[in-house]
Amino acid sequence: MALANNGPDAGPTSSADGTTASGTPRPTSGPDGELPSQPAPIPPVPTVTFSLVAAGDVLTHTPVLDSARSGSGYDFGPQLKPTSPLVKAGDIALCHLEVPVAPKGTNPSGYPMFGAPASLVGDLGDAGWDGCSTASNHSVDRGFPGIEATLDAFEKEGMGHAGTARSAKEAAQVQFYNVVEDGRTIKLAHISYAYGLNGLPVPAGKPWSVNVFNANDADVTPILEAAKDAREHGADIVVTSVHCCVEYTTQPTSTQESIASQIAESGLVDLYIGHHAHVPQPIAKLDGGPDGKGMWVAYGLGNFISNQAQDTVGHPETSNGLVITATFTVAPDGAVDVGVGWTAVTVDRLGDHIVYPITEDTGKVGGLSASTVKSRWQLVANAAGDEAVELTEPGEPLADFVWSTTRTP
Repeated sequence: MALANNGPDAGPTSSADGTTASGTPRPTSGPDGELPSQPAPIPPVPTVTFSLVAAGDVLTHTPVLDSARSGSGYDFGPQLKPTSPLVKAGDIALCHLEVPVAPKGTNPSGYPMFGAPASLVGDLGDAGWDGCSTASNHSVDRGFPGIEATLDAFEKEGMGHAGTARSAKEAAQVQFYNVVEDGRTIKLAHISYAYGLNGLPVPAGKPWSVNVFNANDADVTPILEAAKDAREHGADIVVTSVHCCVEYTTQPTSTQESIASQIAESGLVDLYIGHHAHVPQPIAKLDGGPDGKGMWVAYGLGNFISNQAQDTVGHPETSNGLVITATFTVAPDGAVDVGVGWTAVTVDRLGDHIVYPITEDTGKVGGLSASTVKSRWQLVANAAGDEAVELTEPGEPLADFVWSTTRTP
């Protein structure tokens, strides 16, 4: 039977089986005569780009403490203020607190058995730092109470921490920094390990209280296991802080190179941040890394704040450090690209231990002459090498997102 009204100006006609003449389903109307709404289109998965800032060792030698004295307490704010714009230019900023906090009822102390005032952690937070690695050769200078006091201070300030723990449960957790942008969550895991504890024992009955590995044999198994655990808990990015190996050498040792190469070859880690040498060391991109794209290694970031210098330890490089800015771009399919740049910093020991970011052309800062600043910058540039670009001005944070620190259950 012919269908009526099927001329060139006619709309699609319908058949008894509920389809149009073209075979497509016939739209039906609701009780009010309106056609049903179509499902909203699924928004595309966004590419997320953000930056992470990291710096060298925070070492509160006695002269540093003396410079921070304020009434009956301590204020490190003035020492950290010049670097604060650089730190806050990063979307996430991770420092390396090499020293424990002095337990309640005890006095702060410097080398050789460090104990920083708890106010240091809050001042670091005010300066823009969001968390710190805490595994170092000085982690147990104040015993287990020092570990507790340190992490209590971080918890009070709402800052992240990795490397030491107050309980076995806490030790088994992963420190995440969660980036949420346009409905997408990127989980960055931070892990921290040290080569040893200056001959001091791990607190009795608490083998989980500080993360250590056997650097003598370059055995990175614990680090790789931690990175794998972070991945299994959903990490999109893994950053590891490694406190090792030989002090005062601007070139990485063969052990350092082996450690970094093994970690790169594992494909589990996106960025390697080195500490302990107290002098700046090279920044390089090694083969391997996730997806075979390579892994950036900052072998040693030197000192961020300390009293070390030519006339205290015999090495002029110890007055200086590197602040790196790593840029992470996470594609919709989860692939991660990483770029790294560096900025030199130096400490004015005779000027209240104020830390300054410097470039070749900075000129005079504090009590440091222009020629002194330029020579210190040159030491940093020589050590850093030319694989990573120098960043001479703090930029704006790259991302406009909500982020938080969480730990796995």
